[in-house]
Amino acid sequence: MTNAERYFSARLAFETDPSDVYAAQRNGDRFTLVDVRGDEAWAQGRITGALHMPYRQIEERAPREIDRSVPVVVYCWSPGCNAGQRGALAFARLGYEVREMIGGYEYWVREGQPYENDEGPCTRVFDPTVMVVRS
Repeated sequence: MTNAERYFSARLAFETDPSDVYAAQRNGDRFTLVDVRGDEAWAQGRITGALHMPYRQIEERAPREIDRSVPVVVYCWSPGCNAGQRGALAFARLGYEVREMIGGYEYWVREGQPYENDEGPCTRVFDPTVMVVRS
């Protein structure tokens, strides 16, 4: 195996993206989606079906709240945020199978996937700069 093959294989083993996570949700795949952002970010908006567990609380809360036999997918704000990596590292240290959703909440919303805030479901908008929009 070449260095490039090892590198990209490793990335794919530990990363996923919004469209793959949405497809997995729709297929009924078994995993726990965790929003690792803070309380204000969660209140502003989050992925429908996600569990809120800020990355600083994972070590304390995860063993009580999340089954270790179920894979975990974490996300934060966007590609410009490393809270997802911090959250993934915390879960990995606890022995969870974990992946980071690259693109985070920003790209989830930009791709038009279901999201909500404290008032309920939000209007889905499909951003043509990040995806093909079909009429």
